[in-house]
Amino acid sequence: METSIVAKAADHPRVAGDAALLLARGSASVMYYVPRGTDTQQPHEQDELYIVDRGSGWFVTPDGRVQVGPGDAIFIAARAVHRFEDFSDDFGTWVVFYGPKGGEQ
Repeated sequence: METSIVAKAADHPRVAGDAALLLARGSASVMYYVPRGTDTQQPHEQDELYIVDRGSGWFVTPDGRVQVGPGDAIFIAARAVHRFEDFSDDFGTWVVFYGPKGGEQ
């Protein structure tokens, strides 16, 4: 029998600069990320999927910048340099990490 768990960002306090682990199973984990001021994250060892929940900003990689807002989904490969810039005070995004270290092949 498999158990389903529902994670709601609203159940987690939206603290400035906070990243909260909400679910984890196997290689997958779901976090809610609320950067403030400057996004200081470094490249991660797994592939990632961001789903912007609220607010707006820019997603930046060495290849360029793209404006993002609620409902936008962004894939970033493992170990790729990336960050959010010029984001609104209410910005928050779901982050899904999955797969092996180094990313899917």
